[in-house]
Amino acid sequence: MRKNKIPKFRTEEEERNFWSSHDSTEYINWSKAKDVTLSNLKPSVRSISIRLPEIMVEELKLLAHKKDVPYQSLMKIYISEKMKEELQKVK
Repeated sequence: MRKNKIPKFRTEEEERNFWSSHDSTEYINWSKAKDVTLSNLKPSVRSISIRLPEIMVEELKLLAHKKDVPYQSLMKIYISEKMKEELQKVK
């Protein structure tokens, strides 16, 4: 089956708009896709502010110390694990 040619985009926004309104299967043969590891990419991060009870922060720091990791990293791990668990429930 012949696929449509992907247009040239002038900006990332133009490309985003295109793909948000077009089906990629009309342009790409996904059956020939291969897994790729992009090991040098770093995820985009955003700083947020969160208010927690002081005792919760202290206990988190204690747990992090026992695991020899920074407490903010441990918090990210806990949030990530819980998110995965909750997302599995809604599938």
